Amino acid sequence: MIKNILFSFVFLFSLISGQAADAEWGQTGHRATGEIAQNHLSKKAKKAIGKLLNGQSLAIVSTYGDDIKSDPAYRKYGTWHYVNMEPGETTYNPATANPEGDILMALKKCKAVLQDPKASREEKEFYLKMLVHFMGDLHQPFHVGRGEDKGGNDLQVRWFNEGTNMHRLWDSDMINSYQMSYTELAANTRKLSNLQKQQIAAGTFEDWMYESKELATRAYASAEVGEKLGYRYMYDWFPVVQDQLQKGGIRLAKVLNEIYK
Repeated sequence: MIKNILFSFVFLFSLISGQAADAEWGQTGHRATGEIAQNHLSKKAKKAIGKLLNGQSLAIVSTYGDDIKSDPAYRKYGTWHYVNMEPGETTYNPATANPEGDILMALKKCKAVLQDPKASREEKEFYLKMLVHFMGDLHQPFHVGRGEDKGGNDLQVRWFNEGTNMHRLWDSDMINSYQMSYTELAANTRKLSNLQKQQIAAGTFEDWMYESKELATRAYASAEVGEKLGYRYMYDWFPVVQDQLQKGGIRLAKVLNEIYK
């Protein structure tokens, strides 16, 4: 059976094994998370969010945090996309956190602005878009990676016949190789019971950060620098990517449903 599954992967990627990634959780991954969240919103949250975003969906605005990176006016938000946690570090310490901010601070800031009755409509729209993006980033394990290698960016590997790095591999290479649209990715997640969804949604930003940190530890150990990765790696790890996209969407919906209850 395993041989048959592996053969299916070989067949699926035979035409695109040399394809390079072109985006960050890439645009497809972020949009899949946004689409999943959209499908789990309460009626009240969906109405409030639709009004604030002028009818745009969470999937469409999910890439906003990356879209603004090239604008110098938004450079101060660069460190908000990640948090560095070293191998032996098991507890987040605010006293030693990046003074320019990190993803945990960012998520709390976004939620606080959205709950602030004094915040302007423009502020709420901006921080809603950022919240959608950062919730996606939180579930990409290398966004809770090590500072010494820039969250896996300095760990060079080969993805089929192309050079890449571990961060990019998880951000977009595997997703791009799967060749599904974000709507297809969102529609083909694991079928979960209501209890399973509740279990996934339980917890806090900190809990989910630690979960990603534990997954990052496994992901770091999954390949050697310079190693050529391909079908076997995809078979072993792409289901994890899919689970992370689904968890991110369910948890994003949970946070938004609480804000707009």
